[in-house]
Amino acid sequence: MGGVEDDEPASKRMKLSSEALIHLSNGSTVKESIVGSSRDLMARPPQSDGGEEVVGSKGVIKKVEFVRIIAKALYSLGYIRSGAHLEEESGIALHSSIINVFMRQVLEGDWDESVATLHNIGLTDEMIIKSASFLILEQKFFEFLDEEKVMDALKTLRTEISPLCINHGRVRELSLSIVSPSHCFTVRSPKQNTSRARSRTKLLEELQKLLPPTVMIPERRLEHLVEQALGLQRDACMFHNSLDEEISLFADHQCARDQIPSYALQVDANGISLKHKLSGHQKPVSSVSWSPDDHQLLTCGVEEVVRRWDAPSGECLSVYEKAGLGMVSCGWSPDGKWIFSGVNDKSISLWELDGRELECWKGQHTLKISDLEITSDGKQIISICRETAILLLDREAKVERFIEEDQTITSFSLSRDNRFLLVNLLNQEIHLWSIEDDLKLVSKYRGHKRTRFIIRSCFGGLEQAFVASGSEDSLVRTLNLYYINL
Repeated sequence: MGGVEDDEPASKRMKLSSEALIHLSNGSTVKESIVGSSRDLMARPPQSDGGEEVVGSKGVIKKVEFVRIIAKALYSLGYIRSGAHLEEESGIALHSSIINVFMRQVLEGDWDESVATLHNIGLTDEMIIKSASFLILEQKFFEFLDEEKVMDALKTLRTEISPLCINHGRVRELSLSIVSPSHCFTVRSPKQNTSRARSRTKLLEELQKLLPPTVMIPERRLEHLVEQALGLQRDACMFHNSLDEEISLFADHQCARDQIPSYALQVDANGISLKHKLSGHQKPVSSVSWSPDDHQLLTCGVEEVVRRWDAPSGECLSVYEKAGLGMVSCGWSPDGKWIFSGVNDKSISLWELDGRELECWKGQHTLKISDLEITSDGKQIISICRETAILLLDREAKVERFIEEDQTITSFSLSRDNRFLLVNLLNQEIHLWSIEDDLKLVSKYRGHKRTRFIIRSCFGGLEQAFVASGSEDSLVRTLNLYYINL
């Protein structure tokens, strides 16, 4: 089958002694000596006699590209013989002859010839040629310095690198390397701070990133395509709630409906016993918050006090109150060392565990009945500040941002990664807001019923990709964040 007219078949190259082979970073090999100068070789991409012959039922996979990518993967995995046999049997070479020459020249440090070969590859983008030449000549420059051939390095800089007229800042840094040898170590990139052989291999990898993929196939291309396919299958899975490790290449991925909670585990009181009865509040309890370690519990009475309880014993550890005022909400700092409380004068207070008030943010920061959340980094306090607005208060920058809604807000829930906020509204809608950078309404969810009570929603699933919401019709509704966008 056609292919590139290499000087020798892949199997013959494979049988050469190890001394006659240079192993590239991708595991492929090139013959150490190739007859003729690179200037005499014609640059042409590998292709089969069949031209655009395709494989697969869709007719979109070009056979030549497919075979070359498989060969690349075999070499990357260390299966040198298998890769060589594939090239020979298919008649499709991984690289053209001129690319094999180019790689050999780079690895052997034949800088002048490699630059000349680069110009003969057939690249049409002049900037790519200049950038690749710059990398090659920079390596040449540093190797001269390593050999203490300062004048040769200076000549390379003046007569070869500078005339390229690119990367002027880098050229100045290279000049300083000559004036101040100690500066050379700070100028070198990590790929140049290793042994010479390793450094040249890294150089080849950098060149590979510059050159078009049709000329040199990118590293791990097959792995990238497979990972991309698995990612698309995962994203298209409506009920996805399984670990990535459970996804297999042997079958298309699709989670069943039962991957998300769909039936009751406990329907009666059997097996459940009362552990503690926490008594002390004089008014109805409106808010409960577990500590980060689940050992303590905060409870808040309606416009009353906040109490901190020891969960194992049921003992009340502290009471937080302000003279003449009542608490309306409560929450923990991420490290469990402080607590926050909303106050009915619309302020928010920060307390030490022993009951000493550390800070108070006055103004319209909360309502009489309000949810209160603190981001996991402790930097932002989130609270309902008006009937139709949520406040995001940056404690450090003293910056306030607001989510504005057209309807009355009844509750909200913060995602574990602090990127999203679920907002429940009086009109039986749930809004998903992105709060990571600019505030943005992402999705609207409908379907749950609310006429009398406060309905709460939450994030769920392995990656919090689902929304679960209560409803007054005695149902729990579960929605996929990525499939419902009304």
